[in-house]
Amino acid sequence: MSNMLKMSDFTPVIGIEIHIQLKTKSKMFCACPADYSGDEPNSRICPVCMGLPGSLPVLNRAVVHQGMLAGMALNCAVQPVTFFSRKAYYYPDLPKGFQTSGCDMPIAVNGWLEIKDDAGNPKKIRIHCLHIEEDVGKLLHSASDGRLEGADASYVDYNRAGLPLAEIVSEPDVSSAREAVEYVTALRRRVRYAGASDVDLEKGMMRFDANVSMKCADGRWGRKVEVKNMNSFRALERAIEYEIKRQRKIMEDGGEVLPETRHWNDAKGVTTASRVKASARKFMMEPDLPPLVVTPDWVEEARASLPEMPNEKTARYVEDMGLSEADAAVLTDSIDVARYFEGCVDAGANPARAGNWVRTEVLRVVNEKRCGADELTVKPASLAELICRIDDGRLSTTLAKRVFEAMLDGLTVDEALKKSGAAEGEVGADALGELVRATLAANPDVVEEIKSDKLDKNTKGKKIKFLQGLVMKETRGQARPDEVSKIIESALNLR
Repeated sequence: MSNMLKMSDFTPVIGIEIHIQLKTKSKMFCACPADYSGDEPNSRICPVCMGLPGSLPVLNRAVVHQGMLAGMALNCAVQPVTFFSRKAYYYPDLPKGFQTSGCDMPIAVNGWLEIKDDAGNPKKIRIHCLHIEEDVGKLLHSASDGRLEGADASYVDYNRAGLPLAEIVSEPDVSSAREAVEYVTALRRRVRYAGASDVDLEKGMMRFDANVSMKCADGRWGRKVEVKNMNSFRALERAIEYEIKRQRKIMEDGGEVLPETRHWNDAKGVTTASRVKASARKFMMEPDLPPLVVTPDWVEEARASLPEMPNEKTARYVEDMGLSEADAAVLTDSIDVARYFEGCVDAGANPARAGNWVRTEVLRVVNEKRCGADELTVKPASLAELICRIDDGRLSTTLAKRVFEAMLDGLTVDEALKKSGAAEGEVGADALGELVRATLAANPDVVEEIKSDKLDKNTKGKKIKFLQGLVMKETRGQARPDEVSKIIESALNLR
């Protein structure tokens, strides 16, 4: 049968399940702090999140609000009523023996995100639902690489148990590993914009599973396989690519794909069978929590707090500010960078030059310091002042970059100028005149072209800019560009 079928005869059918940790101060049903980073294992727990007898859960209102924000950011409709169920299963990371989840009646449904398919065309990925539920504990294995394989013992840290999660389930609209990565990337960006979650992958705030099956041109369907243990975008892409090849090979040979849960081994680059998927549901309504009623006023309160989404910002930057789509995409990738850029523009900086400085200098420092743009010592208004001095000719770009480095120590533009050992236009007029004359003498061909009538105004301007650049290079950027231009034009009798 393998000789009769081609690769194009198989279509991957992929759905993505994503868990994100919602941004709250405390856990979902108790007052234990949600931020436990750096704390001793099992030091941020209480009878409620451990499910001890007699303890009763109290729903955290902030969890519902953040869940609504995430759903709205994904174009979902918020449901007026939801309730919680006990999802029973027995595993060491679940102290209560069941997980309290809103999966039976999700808080948000029928959403969508738009991505580009493999041919570069717009494609909508439908989102079936978003429901809120509590997290489980974290298993720690004794193996040197932290994986289950080869471990002599496993331990459980319950600090994470009870943290609020939003589970987001897509329809099976994804058709490739690349599309899957683009979908989860777009989802992460929008949820972070909404303020619903920090979505920090390194801290485990975003985890995803992939449901993969194959449709064959001869009418056969492979059974759905759930792939788990993918903790990065790269791992997601590799795991789906591997699973597509594995399932296609089975179907090419006339075999049957088993409906099972498989574990992604990132080191070996393979999926391994974990368990056959059970068909029986082990759910019961949570008797200790009443139905959750979401009023229209509450929905509007959440909607009013939503910021402009990244795709809307990108379109505005292109249409209103004249930026390229590529530049606008970089500036809107995170909301703190977008706000920093807009702060520069609001303070009077030219959008194109401000965008260039934010994309290069600001993001360079953000990456080096591993911080947010809103944490920089150089505030948007200060950078705007520096940019304006470039535009009015008081500073060269070279000198401005030296000043910017000094400003990172918390200095004003004037203080940074002094610290950098330079001053605006510090090269004297006489010395500058000599440099201009020497530059013109060294480039007679360019001078002759400028003086001739063969060049149009635009081309002639570019030639003058070329000479100006040579002079600025000789001054190491410590001359006023407008002054250099004036002296060149005067020497060429163009003034």
